[in-house]
Amino acid sequence: QQKRMKEHAAKIGAAKRGDTVVTGGGLIGKVTKVSDEEVEVEIAQGVKVRAVKGTLSDVRAPGGTPAND
Repeated sequence: QQKRMKEHAAKIGAAKRGDTVVTGGGLIGKVTKVSDEEVEVEIAQGVKVRAVKGTLSDVRAPGGTPAND
C-alpha cells in the first residue's frame, strides 16, 4: 500500500505542461502551467482553473483525447 502511495505521489509530482490530468472531482484537462503546489488546467478552450497538486487523481501521457473535442 505504501508503495502505491509513493508511486502515485511521484506521478502527481512529475506532472508537467501538456500532460492530461484528472482531478479528484473528475474534471479532465490539459496542464498549462505548473508551480510548486498548484497546476493550472485548461478544461475547455479558454477555460482555465487552478488545482492543488494533491487533489489530482491521475496524470495521463500527453496526446490523449481531450475531454471536450
